[in-house]
Amino acid sequence: MASQGLRVLAAVAALVVVPWVSAPPSSATTGGYRNPLRPGVNGSDRTVDSCADPTVLRGQQPGDRYWYLYCTTDPLDDQDTAGPGDPVFHPVPMMRSTDLVDWTYVGDALPEAPSWAAEGAGLWAPDVVYSRSLDRYYMTFVVTDVDDAVSGEPGCTSDSAIGVATSRRPTGPWRVSDTPVVAPRRAGVGCDFFWTYDPDVLGDGIRDRGVLYFGSYYGGIHGSRVELTRHGMTATGGTTRITVGNRYEGANVVRRGDHYYLFASATNCCNGPLTGYSVFAGRADSPLGPFTDREGTSLLAGRVGGTPVLSMNGNRWVGTGHNSVFRDFDGQWWTVYHAVDREDPYFASEPGFTKRPALLDPLDWVGGWPTVRAGRWTSDEPMPAPAAQPGEGTSYTPAPLPDDVPGERLVAYSDDFSGTTLDPRWSWVRQPAPATYGVEGGAFRFDTQAGDLYVDSNTASVLTEDAPDGDYVVETRVRLDVPAEGCCFNYVQAGLVVYGGDDAFVKLAHASIWETRQTEFAKEVPTAPEGSPRYGNTVVGPPADRTWLRVVRRGVPGSAGDTERYTAYTSQDGTRWVRGGTWTHDLGDDARIGLVSMGGAGFSAHFDYVEVSSLGR
Repeated sequence: MASQGLRVLAAVAALVVVPWVSAPPSSATTGGYRNPLRPGVNGSDRTVDSCADPTVLRGQQPGDRYWYLYCTTDPLDDQDTAGPGDPVFHPVPMMRSTDLVDWTYVGDALPEAPSWAAEGAGLWAPDVVYSRSLDRYYMTFVVTDVDDAVSGEPGCTSDSAIGVATSRRPTGPWRVSDTPVVAPRRAGVGCDFFWTYDPDVLGDGIRDRGVLYFGSYYGGIHGSRVELTRHGMTATGGTTRITVGNRYEGANVVRRGDHYYLFASATNCCNGPLTGYSVFAGRADSPLGPFTDREGTSLLAGRVGGTPVLSMNGNRWVGTGHNSVFRDFDGQWWTVYHAVDREDPYFASEPGFTKRPALLDPLDWVGGWPTVRAGRWTSDEPMPAPAAQPGEGTSYTPAPLPDDVPGERLVAYSDDFSGTTLDPRWSWVRQPAPATYGVEGGAFRFDTQAGDLYVDSNTASVLTEDAPDGDYVVETRVRLDVPAEGCCFNYVQAGLVVYGGDDAFVKLAHASIWETRQTEFAKEVPTAPEGSPRYGNTVVGPPADRTWLRVVRRGVPGSAGDTERYTAYTSQDGTRWVRGGTWTHDLGDDARIGLVSMGGAGFSAHFDYVEVSSLGR
């Protein structure tokens, strides 16, 4: 999201048009590229170094060989923020390219906000689609704050809406409609409005009807039928919710074969070097769902589903999200998305203002499910370029990344909690009251506490043991008796930590977050420069009545700075595992393995075992 932030199935299916087909085999292959994309600014040595919420579209009119890239309103580079004045914001920058690698900035799409936008409103997250019937391009976008007359509530700044602009050319000039496509949507009284963000129209080329997706964490993602006119777009009928609230934003839906795939992003988009923003997918037989993940869990469930498509993998790129998916002329799928360089996370002179360049990587389908680079995720090395023009081929070949597996069980560090008392290997950080924990029935009971481990709020108890030297896998199975559905038990949680101290750890826990239950994978650091966070999080697979949690620790020999990589896995049955993101950290040789049960009193966690193994791969 965000800057700093139908007819029957047969009829709808007819609207989803891929405007080209896979080219026949060709000896002509394209060159290469390396992330990030750096569009040039004509007449200068400047480059576009931030392109948040990117969307890509190939020119749809006959003879147009260009691809077009559109971004959310932000500064282009450090020159736009350097100096004593206010940053220079570009309202929806536009770029074009013939090869999907070398891009040129061609101007801003919306130099003037809609007449119905409030003063100072942001224009975010564009999406562009072409109407073959009307020979026009339609750009939908977010207006973060509308006039009082539009929302019906004076003095509000959170009454967001979806606008539309039309043009005969993909780079404008754009004519903005004098009414929103989706007006602000009330959640309650006063200035309580759902987040009406991140539009996406199904397909690249349609006729005069389509499906529009919109929404964000507060209220969830929704879909609606729309009809196009010469100068606008109108939502028709009602809306259908397709995700639970407080989990997803940045929808992009594509059709592949008989299925529709929803790509959506989760967690904080703009948290500097601790940004854990990641992309997840659900699949449905209808464009309006219901969408379920690879494990069969609904994206509408309280224990919310979503199969990871893209997350941080331990290189310099974090915050990999808000993506757009397309195919090249060789039939290969690709995705463009924004990310954060943890070595250069902020605009110059603006500590805390996260810079989000655009990245490009191939998208593969493994067992019918999308994953970037066959599970390797973001590239930071030279890559084969897409086949951007007819007759070209790409030399990209998937190299699937197998999941980590446990090796030999390390008996001295493993515990099945038999007997009636804790083994002497365990020790407490802030021992809780004796009645709130115990070994019973072959499990360790640990009542949730009204305490936490979060920045300077270090009041929760941690049960710890030594960790082995070198690489290892630690796993537990936990039952947290928070109800599976309903709001709110914020932020009750229970799970694993690799604990270097109250302010230096990674944590994987089943957590209650508003109306959702998620598996949060978090990192905290003891110090950070001014404007930088100390805590960041991502999420993994859905929890269950009993949730398996696994953290893989791997050293990075010879690395500077963070010297360890920690990768999260979750499972609902102990057999099928979901791999999540990888945090880098520097917890050192004295880090310990721990258990936590915290975030609010009134519930209990039961840990069936802690098993520590060597790393099998």
